[in-house]
Amino acid sequence: MTIPARPRVLRPETTVARTLLLGWVLAQVDGATVTTDTYNLTWKSTNFKTILEWEPKPINHVYTVQISTKSGDWKGKCFHTTNTECDLTEEIVKDVKQTYLARVLTYPVRNLNTTGYAGEPPFEDAPEFTPYLETKLGQPVIQSFEQVGTKLNVTVQDARTLVRKNGTFLSLRDVFGKDLNYILYYWKDSSTGKKTAKTNTNEFLIDVDEGNNYCFKVQAVIPSRKTNQKSSESLFACTSQEKGVFKEMFFIVGAVVFVVIIFIIILSVSLYKCRKARARGSGKESSPLNIS
Repeated sequence: MTIPARPRVLRPETTVARTLLLGWVLAQVDGATVTTDTYNLTWKSTNFKTILEWEPKPINHVYTVQISTKSGDWKGKCFHTTNTECDLTEEIVKDVKQTYLARVLTYPVRNLNTTGYAGEPPFEDAPEFTPYLETKLGQPVIQSFEQVGTKLNVTVQDARTLVRKNGTFLSLRDVFGKDLNYILYYWKDSSTGKKTAKTNTNEFLIDVDEGNNYCFKVQAVIPSRKTNQKSSESLFACTSQEKGVFKEMFFIVGAVVFVVIIFIIILSVSLYKCRKARARGSGKESSPLNIS
């Protein structure tokens, strides 16, 4: 008579070991599917054009960005993207004095292609960002300049931003008002010694030495800020007194020529009238007298 084999009973420690091994394998598979350690979340903003950047490049996963004010609700942007940047300008220009929060959510591609993502995905928070205090100032542009005698007038053109009011894009001056200053660096074109002037408007009117050419450049600055106070410097420009003297001489000579021409015309007309009058007088004297 054959005795049936008894079922093999696993020892408790063997069962625990196998469970741990299975859990480790699953964890490795999930780890190969999605990387959750997003890092280097950085705001890049100039004249309120604002982009959030992060690392790393995705492998088998995608990103979604969320943004919110401190007291607001999260709003999704750049859904399921494989990029590592997201343009958030449209949100922050609604109120540039607000402080914004942002985070990057990571989703495994496998889950999105099947049943979607169950539960809250892993995410990484960006630093807080206040556009009014932190956006960088773009390079200013010299709009016009003129040197007349001992006065140099320089006008700076305000950059346009993507901030709107009543459907119109605002300039930096519209946004910052008197908080926005400009610094003028100027020097004689034959010298390296620089002087500076400062204004909270868009115009400079400074005293210079007559007959000398000057070069200059401008820089935007917000003194009340703790960071990102100054913009990069503008391209430099120079005056040319020779051209100014030539222009003045041209007008002077032109005026003299005009006066001379008028004088010649008047003189010619006068002489013509005198000759005509004399001719008439001579004709009367040479004609015979009438005898009654």
